[in-house]
Amino acid sequence: MNFPLFPLNTVLFPGCMLDLQIFEARYLDMVSACMRRGEGFGVVGIFAGREVGVAAERFAAVGCEALIRDFQQRPNGLLGIRVEGVRRFHVEQIEVQADQLTLAEVTWLDEAADAPLLAEHADLAALLNALVEHPLVAGLGMGGAVASQQALANQLAYLLPFSVEQKLQALQQADPGQRLAYIQSLLDELQGEMIA
Repeated sequence: MNFPLFPLNTVLFPGCMLDLQIFEARYLDMVSACMRRGEGFGVVGIFAGREVGVAAERFAAVGCEALIRDFQQRPNGLLGIRVEGVRRFHVEQIEVQADQLTLAEVTWLDEAADAPLLAEHADLAALLNALVEHPLVAGLGMGGAVASQQALANQLAYLLPFSVEQKLQALQQADPGQRLAYIQSLLDELQGEMIA
């Protein structure tokens, strides 16, 4: 078991960017080792437990590999890193080290073939285009025009304020068309709640 996991109250998707502030010794060591080896670590959504302190009690079985794309020391003295989601994986076995870092055996998940956007995706594409106006989204260099179903599905599932459980449901779907249909159903549900 040698794949380090970083359980967070967020769900990372392939092609999406995440800024993290690292201050715990276990994660500083992990980041240092990953950078030295040119390898990534796994981001998994937390179901029970906390991001800091002891290892999370319960987290998702499906996560996303994160590769470090940039790092800097923050004004507060902490290490800031920007990671990009790369590949989805399934957690097979875990082992918590003495320093509370969780290591795992993982199986990489296959991705369904990507496809170009269709006319039925116009509203979702317009929504992603509108999200680029949000300062947090623009700061990550995300949002705007995309050409494929995979990119549209991943960015919307990541950026929209869905619950961790809903985001995980989207992450588990290999087919980008199904992921987009699921996102559309969540948005329809939200719209229904607003009208009711």
